[in-house]
Amino acid sequence: MTQTGFGLSLPDYPWDTLAPYRATADAHPGGVCDLSIGTPVDPTPPVIREALAAAADWPGYPATAGTPQLRGAIADWYARVFGATLDPATQVLPLVGSKEAVAWLPTLLGLAGRGLAVAHPAAAYPTYAMGATLAGVEARVLDVDDIVAGASLEGVGLLWINSPGNPTGRVLDPATLRAVVQRTREAGVVLASDECYARLGWEGEETAPGILDPRVVGEDHTGVLSVYSLSKQSNLAGYRAAFLAGDPALVGPLTTARKHAGMIMPGPVQAAAIAALQDEEHVREQKEHYRARRAVLRPAVEAFGVRIDHSEAGLYLWATRDEDCWDTIEALAQRGIIAGPGAFYGEAGARHVRIALTASDDVIREAADRLRG
Repeated sequence: MTQTGFGLSLPDYPWDTLAPYRATADAHPGGVCDLSIGTPVDPTPPVIREALAAAADWPGYPATAGTPQLRGAIADWYARVFGATLDPATQVLPLVGSKEAVAWLPTLLGLAGRGLAVAHPAAAYPTYAMGATLAGVEARVLDVDDIVAGASLEGVGLLWINSPGNPTGRVLDPATLRAVVQRTREAGVVLASDECYARLGWEGEETAPGILDPRVVGEDHTGVLSVYSLSKQSNLAGYRAAFLAGDPALVGPLTTARKHAGMIMPGPVQAAAIAALQDEEHVREQKEHYRARRAVLRPAVEAFGVRIDHSEAGLYLWATRDEDCWDTIEALAQRGIIAGPGAFYGEAGARHVRIALTASDDVIREAADRLRG
């Protein structure tokens, strides 16, 4: 079913289709354990809340490009985390959460006027395809492995990659990323890398390789954009604090377009983002919370007869019983547990479910007990 209006034909919001399974889970004697959506539940760190409060008196308009202090903090963060050297004046840009960038980048890049498509992974965050729909262009499924193997990029204007992946938790290594950069540059395609889960590595590197890592691009950022959010690492989903960085030839026009469109991170949130970027202790503490929850939940999921695929990083377990995902969703709902149907992420996910680690310790323990029961 779709909703139409103002020239757009949009599908219904997929999460609404979970209503009958949620009703089943709600009827469980202990209530529902909601492991479906990766919304942070832990408190926003005090250092960030204090910075927000201190900047609350902000009567003027904030700058779309961010304050010099915020741009400097973003550039310093990329240097510290990924080893990337960026010019804070020309290569970074604050975002009102990363989702709006994913949704509007095809439009801001003018893909429709050039008849160019958006490409994205087979199992992927749905907003990559929705961004193409909003821009009035084609969305194509194009996996990284296919690109490395030589799949055509003809007619593509923007390629999204996602590492660590949502929903799969797959991490792309530097060699694979280098190969993708080479292919997109040869084809003249903008490469945007969604890296929101990069700090949440569980197997291998603690921080997943980023597209701006010198092991991937050296010091040449041509045609490449990194997109990052503070929602996950800093419990800031409600602040809508994110940023992109990379090729100044892309960042400059995007900044100008966003000025015209009024896409501006609020001033007090800019101050809070600086505090989040400069403090590593809260990032380490939050990661340990998720590590502990994963250690409780993963063996319980496996004991339920579900295989975990990928999931080497991020906030989810990508799980399958080798059956239609809705059958697994029903089996979990009978235990009072709600997960995310893999079908929401494309046909490639139709036999998987996505189980989030973002619930409270008590909910995670209760879900684990039910899975073992």
